[in-house]
Parts: sequence; structure tokens; C-alpha cells
Amino acid sequence: MNAVADYRWQIVEAFTTTIALAVCSAVGALILGTVLAAMRLGPVPVLRWLGTGYVHLVRNTPLTLLLLLCSFGLAQTLGVTLVDPQSPTSIDDSNFRLAVLGLTVYTASFVCEALRAGVNTVGMGQAEAARSLGLSFSQNLRIVLLPQAFRAVIIPLGSVLIALAKNTTLASAIGVAEAALLMKTMIENTAALLEVGTVFAAGFVVLTLPLGLFFGWLGRRWAATR
Repeated sequence: MNAVADYRWQIVEAFTTTIALAVCSAVGALILGTVLAAMRLGPVPVLRWLGTGYVHLVRNTPLTLLLLLCSFGLAQTLGVTLVDPQSPTSIDDSNFRLAVLGLTVYTASFVCEALRAGVNTVGMGQAEAARSLGLSFSQNLRIVLLPQAFRAVIIPLGSVLIALAKNTTLASAIGVAEAALLMKTMIENTAALLEVGTVFAAGFVVLTLPLGLFFGWLGRRWAATR
């Protein structure tokens, strides 16, 4: 385990970056995915078409391509770096934020579809009752539909977020110093492929297994009280 011991602090920093990447992307994806779900369920045809087009386009685009488009398309071609260019850590910060953007854009399409499925589980009578009380579409969505939809799809949303945590490994394609990039560096610098791979595999299990157990428990708890 000498190779792992030599890199122990870098491993901690890499997994810290992985966690930060997953958390920031998850927050962004939940917000954007909710907006997309509202667009797809809304009464305005243009917004429905835009939401549907976004979901179908992004879900069928490889995540690696989206990340490369953020890096080469936005940063290098258009000059959109999302950071202060005078900052001494501008390159690393730009790579991180562009990776968050790419992961958010990609994951939001899956969040949208999960929420839309959750809304479909809500009885039509409840939506009609809300309309009869004079609630607007946005009020109906905010007060009646979305709260129940989130409760109905806690476990599927958990699966989406767990997949997001594993998808952060693709951020190494644009130079984000997360776990996958460090693992690649360690394997290139040492012959300890098995021990390095085992350590990083165990690290991702530690990250994702508690999430799966938590969302499973939360889903059962809400299901029992519906």
C-alpha cells in the first residue's frame, strides 16, 4: 500500500472535490429539472415544446460531449470561463464550474422526467379541485402537484443523484482534479494497479451506498405516511 500512502492527502482532496462537484451539480439539477418539469406540464405550447426538445436532446447526448462543449465551446471559443481571469486559480476554478454546468444541464433532464412521472401519480381530482378553488397553474403546481410528486419519486430521484455522483468521474476529461483524474495519475506513476483501483472503488462505494440507503429509507417513510 506504499503507493496509496504516498498519495493519501491527494486522495482526500480528490474525493473532497468529487463531493463538492456532486453537491453543486445536484442542487443545480434539482432547480433546473423542476423548471423543465413545470414547462413540460404547463399550459403554454411553446414552453412545452422547448421543455420536451431540451429533454430529448440532452438525454440522447453523451455527457462527455456536453462537458467538452462547455470546456472548448464556452471557455476556449466564446471566452465564457465563469471566473475572474485575474485570479491565480482561474483555470482550476473555471474547469470546476464548467464541469458543474455540464453535469447540471445533463442531470436536469433526468430530474425533469422523474418529476413529471411523479406528477402523473397525483389524482386528477386534486388538480381539478385546486382549479375550482381559483388557483392558477403556478399555484396549483407549487401547492398541490410538486409537493406530492417529490414524495412519490424520492427513490427514483435518489437513483438519479447517485448516478450523478458516479458521473463526476467524467469531469476529468476537462481537467477537474477529482478522484478519477488522480487515479489515472497514480496508475501511470506506479505499477500498483490493483491496490489503487481497489482504494478508489471503495471510496465511491462509501460515497454512494449511504445515499442509496438514505433515499430508500426516506422513500419508505414518505410512502407510509401518504
